[in-house]
Amino acid sequence: MDVKVRMSLFSAFFRWPVWVALVLTACGGGGDAVQSGLVTPDAGTGSNLAVMDQGSESVQSVASPLPEGWMHGAFMQIYVRGYKDSNGDGKGDLQGLISQLDYLQDLGVQGLWLMPVTQSEDHDHGYAVKNYRDIESDYGSQADMAQLLAQAHQRSMGVILDHVINHASSQHPLFLNAASARLSPQRPYFVWQDTAPTGWRVWGGNPWYSSGNGYYYAPFWSGMPDFNWKNEQVKIFHHDNLRYWLNQGVDGFRFDAVGSLVENGPTAWESQPENHTIMGQVQDLLKSYDKRYMVCEAPAAAQAFGAVSSCGGAFAFDLKDNILRAARGDSAAVVAVSQYFRTAPVGMTTFLANHDSFAGDRVWNQLSGNLAQYKMAAATYLLLPGTPFIYYGEEIGMANGAGISGDWALRTPMSWTGQATGFTTGVPFRALSANITVNNVQAQRGVDGSLHSFYKTLIGLRKRLPSLARGDYSAAWTQGTVMGFQRSLTTERTLVLYNYGLSAQTVSLTGLGALSLWSAEYAASSDLLASLSGTASLSLPPQSVTVYRQRN
Repeated sequence: MDVKVRMSLFSAFFRWPVWVALVLTACGGGGDAVQSGLVTPDAGTGSNLAVMDQGSESVQSVASPLPEGWMHGAFMQIYVRGYKDSNGDGKGDLQGLISQLDYLQDLGVQGLWLMPVTQSEDHDHGYAVKNYRDIESDYGSQADMAQLLAQAHQRSMGVILDHVINHASSQHPLFLNAASARLSPQRPYFVWQDTAPTGWRVWGGNPWYSSGNGYYYAPFWSGMPDFNWKNEQVKIFHHDNLRYWLNQGVDGFRFDAVGSLVENGPTAWESQPENHTIMGQVQDLLKSYDKRYMVCEAPAAAQAFGAVSSCGGAFAFDLKDNILRAARGDSAAVVAVSQYFRTAPVGMTTFLANHDSFAGDRVWNQLSGNLAQYKMAAATYLLLPGTPFIYYGEEIGMANGAGISGDWALRTPMSWTGQATGFTTGVPFRALSANITVNNVQAQRGVDGSLHSFYKTLIGLRKRLPSLARGDYSAAWTQGTVMGFQRSLTTERTLVLYNYGLSAQTVSLTGLGALSLWSAEYAASSDLLASLSGTASLSLPPQSVTVYRQRN
């Protein structure tokens, strides 16, 4: 990740005085374990608080109830706090999510990525984990999670959890023990220096903080100290917690910040070689279970972590911006999109936006509410190779939250109706989307031409034609603002064509096969017949996507 991106992420944690004040109160002085009053400085080996999420877990439940290839279907990224409230406290919860599984199934979603649902110190974004094996009380209970898994599996939907592998909360018992004394046996779980290190600048700031018993490394925020992945016990701790959830029936994980796992010095703290070994071992763990899936967040080196020798799947941060630029008619971006999957690992996952402001605003804001461009961007990543991840509310064009900015503007209550009552019978925990009165599920579902209907149709097309979900990528070409490619799987061959421009374009297609007949699968008025030389001429409407399937 470049300096500009890192600075954006860094400032997302530091520029919100109300949120920071709340965290300081919760953590007892900005995440300083000593000031919390729970530990005593240099008291021999220090405190020995019980670590409830530590303990050996062996492989138990291996079989999966899900169909083969479920992980190639469209995923929905869900911020549970912002999705649906079931009890009127103004916060989304697991029962609320369960109540909307039929909606997600109807949309065509085959996988759910839940942002952190385990106990956290922040009680909001969830990335400051206090207990890796228990559910955040606002969201419900272990029984609610079991019910969610059972209900999702009945609908052939997998559920993957966000696992925070790089850091924990400064209030996690492991860290409280580690910070209590330099001789603590749990000290090596985190990264420490006895004296203040010099020469470090990570994302524009000093990543080292004093605990009173030395200095710990916490580049994201003082309340989230980094694990020491050079310590074998850290690997054991996380592997046991992964097996814990896999044994409960969870279908996989999204791994946060895998580029930051190992630090080798002030200029070698990003995407170190050891990180790939660590994630390759995690991938091996998941392979001991049936039909499990994992994907990693690594903005600075997405394709390196997407390799089969590393995570085996990673978010295509190096593609999303070009998709949005192509949707605006940028011909250079069209070329970049066309070429991406010629060399990218097959496990790359596509998306347009997510919960982090460093990845951009919600798509509606990035495209200034231009519906035609929005549909072109969606059609692009939904039909390219890779597993597509939809950020909740994207399918109805939710805008940023009204009157707020940064990460919080992206993590607002889901717009089920034109009023807050669609989300909760109480007072919403955060401001609503700025365009909730128009862009909501009730106003769009089942309406011809709506964004929701467009997403449903394209996801359905992807499910109906396996080559679009799992096929190879070939014969890619561009002509100004026009792009085309083919997808093939066993005997099925599809042709996908985009015109991002504002005027109709006539294109000459080659490599179709002599006298091959192509049936119109989406947005074409008639079938296509190639000449004896395997060519055809076609006029593409402005801002359109067209899909054909070879019939002979």
